[in-house]
Amino acid sequence: MSGVYDNWERLVEAVLKREQFKQLAYCESLSSSISADFSSRFSFSSSLEDFSASRISSDTIGPGVSSSYRVVQHIEFKEIKKATKNFQRNLIIGVGGRFGPVFKGWIDEHTLTASKAGSGMAVAVKIWNQEDLQGHVQGRMKEIHDLSKLHHPNLARLIGYCNKEEDLILVHEFMSKGSLDNHLFNRGQQSLSWETRIKVSVGAARGLSFLHDREIQVIHREFKSSAILLDGEFNAKLSDFGLLIDVPTGNRTQVPTKVMPTYGYAAPEYIMKGHLTAKSNVYSFGVVLLELLSGFRVMDANGGREMQNLVEWAKPHLCDWRKLYHIMDARLEDKYPHNAAYTVATLASYCLNLEPKERPQMAQVLVELEKL
Repeated sequence: MSGVYDNWERLVEAVLKREQFKQLAYCESLSSSISADFSSRFSFSSSLEDFSASRISSDTIGPGVSSSYRVVQHIEFKEIKKATKNFQRNLIIGVGGRFGPVFKGWIDEHTLTASKAGSGMAVAVKIWNQEDLQGHVQGRMKEIHDLSKLHHPNLARLIGYCNKEEDLILVHEFMSKGSLDNHLFNRGQQSLSWETRIKVSVGAARGLSFLHDREIQVIHREFKSSAILLDGEFNAKLSDFGLLIDVPTGNRTQVPTKVMPTYGYAAPEYIMKGHLTAKSNVYSFGVVLLELLSGFRVMDANGGREMQNLVEWAKPHLCDWRKLYHIMDARLEDKYPHNAAYTVATLASYCLNLEPKERPQMAQVLVELEKL
């Protein structure tokens, strides 16, 4: 572990401990009431039994998904260049932290060769930063092969890859509406309706639930609103598959990682110890629920006040329906069912519990969201 990472970890740990002390009295006082509220209002155990009984028991498929899959294929670099018009700047549709620019391109769905713009299949071409690869191309290739087996309606499909010297290029299906964070936080975009926000949250929950419930569990290292992509009908699909890892079941329930998490989305135990579990994803999902409710980024200005952490600002309002309106997105113009908003807020609070064992499983969260 590098000296830079050690210093960063100690700094974050000190800040986190300070914030935990500040919130401890509040969290402990609410812990029992929240658990009791959920036990009475949400029959998690029975709902989970119903859910599990209907779930297809396979490590590669989900509800309504074919068990067959096509192994991800290699795409020639020259075809990727042609598909993106030699990586033309005006075809850049985004940029990622661990990826470089993301380009839009067009390929033939059957031959995976370049096609003319506007014809064939639109794709998103992600170029992995060389610094992040750190020479572990072979390990990444195994990861890509494993990820190609994951087929689900709420996972963005990995179509192909190109391994050129030190570069690794991934080709994903193109999502016409872009990422969730663009719709929530770009003030030039039309505000999402309440119904659309619930639809997105259900789709994202289905994707995470599918990954967590496999025999060989998969955990997303950086689940956040920018990792949720939307198609033309606002169906949500999880992206950034290069950031997914397999977790063997049994005694080994957490995985150490040196990947620096995105501040605000990362669970306390992830920041403190660098260990990921499925419950870490649940915490991050709770943060995204807050973003859907409030329309604010996890680190954002609230109501014209100074910049602060969304979780800290919102938490005192989540479990009191009389205070909930303080954090609701003003662009919704009060056009939402208040009981449903309170349900989502309570779910978010439960997901954001500082104790991982007190958080629900994603399957439980999904059951409750689907009721809305």
